Amino acid sequence: MGPADAALPSTELPADVTPFSAHDRVLILAPHPDDEVLGCAGIIQKAVAAKAPVRIVFLTYGDNNEWSFTVYRHKPVLAPASMRQMGKIRRDEALAAAAVLGLSPDHLTFLGYPDFGTLAIWNDHWNTDPPYRSMLTRVTAVPYSTAYRPGASYKGDDILSDLEAVLTQYRPTRVFVSHPADHNPDHRALYLFLRVALWDLAKQMSPRVYPYLIHYVGWPRPRGYYPADALSPPDLFQDEITWQISPLSPAERVKKFEALQKHYTQYLYSGAYLASFCRTNELFGDFPVTTLVSETKDEPLVSEHLTDAERAEFVGLEERDADMKAGFLVLRVRLSRPMGETVETWMSAFGYRRDRPFAVMPKLNIQFGNIHHRLYDRGKRILDPRVRMIRHPRELIVEIPLDLLGQPERILTSSRTTLGRVPLDWMSWRVLDVPAEAKISPAAPLRNR
Repeated sequence: MGPADAALPSTELPADVTPFSAHDRVLILAPHPDDEVLGCAGIIQKAVAAKAPVRIVFLTYGDNNEWSFTVYRHKPVLAPASMRQMGKIRRDEALAAAAVLGLSPDHLTFLGYPDFGTLAIWNDHWNTDPPYRSMLTRVTAVPYSTAYRPGASYKGDDILSDLEAVLTQYRPTRVFVSHPADHNPDHRALYLFLRVALWDLAKQMSPRVYPYLIHYVGWPRPRGYYPADALSPPDLFQDEITWQISPLSPAERVKKFEALQKHYTQYLYSGAYLASFCRTNELFGDFPVTTLVSETKDEPLVSEHLTDAERAEFVGLEERDADMKAGFLVLRVRLSRPMGETVETWMSAFGYRRDRPFAVMPKLNIQFGNIHHRLYDRGKRILDPRVRMIRHPRELIVEIPLDLLGQPERILTSSRTTLGRVPLDWMSWRVLDVPAEAKISPAAPLRNR
């Protein structure tokens, strides 16, 4: 067991997630079945106790976790039909967990988009692009009859449309969603889709948004079931995010742990990790919009799955900054070391404006290899002589005309390094507001992971 049962000191993590009332409408957005319990089981219980309406919306059925399914079935589970069946099992687990927390099946909605595929959809599958094909279920549209919209195409347009429909129908006052710094791509994708959906619906609603973090290397600590310990944020984010907590009573912690065990396929596979979230509080926080700061990490995070040879090639992202001048967005990334022959650095810049559908707005990805550099819009290579790509041994710069981004009001941007298909390092997606005069103070840096 951990230290004496106590809430975190308010000077460290202010408990700003205020009590619910019957006038609240609480929406929990979960990338996969079990995330709703890990991040928000206490929130759900508090809302139910206050008689506030609660709805949980799952982005996926969690049908791509072949390792947990293999442990559950005691044999490899890889056939597409078997993977879809496991998605149905995970849905049933979510229903059982919800019952523990005081919710009935009609409080849950499953969108049915591809587990481990939604960030790829965010990047490359919009408008006239072909739909994404799920890696293991091998389908290109929602295959579940119990889903919100069976047959919905695996494209960004459909995900955004479903989210906006749910928001419009439910009209939440508070939304709890996965964090943009989460290491799981579906978690980052859900946050991004929500941000765009709320921008589109800004004239109809302005709920408060509370991101919760689940996947981050080396966190939480200690690993295991320590219900008397507090959940503290990763050290990297202590100074750049205003964290908020929701304290959990001993009874709420017991219910959370009971609900978590209802996600049996996942608890059987990684129970010690999942139990790490059964603590004295739940944790929420987001990066500030347009408040751009910088950080250099002495020891960049390295993927736990790299071989020794891959580690030797590791190139981390130390800092990045952005500014606007003369109608151009300027992005800079500083690397921890020069890129090797097989390492690539990617920068992303997606434009948003209220008067154009996001599906048709440019979504640029800039690829820097050891020698070459290329520009893509939704996976298709494009050429524009106005785009300047400048490379130094440990610094990469790209200048993009704003009209190539659709003269945006906002820009969503991120960076990453890869070794072939193996991710090395990445920086969280961040939101830049573009002033009417299209200027941001020079070298305004972005910090984060």
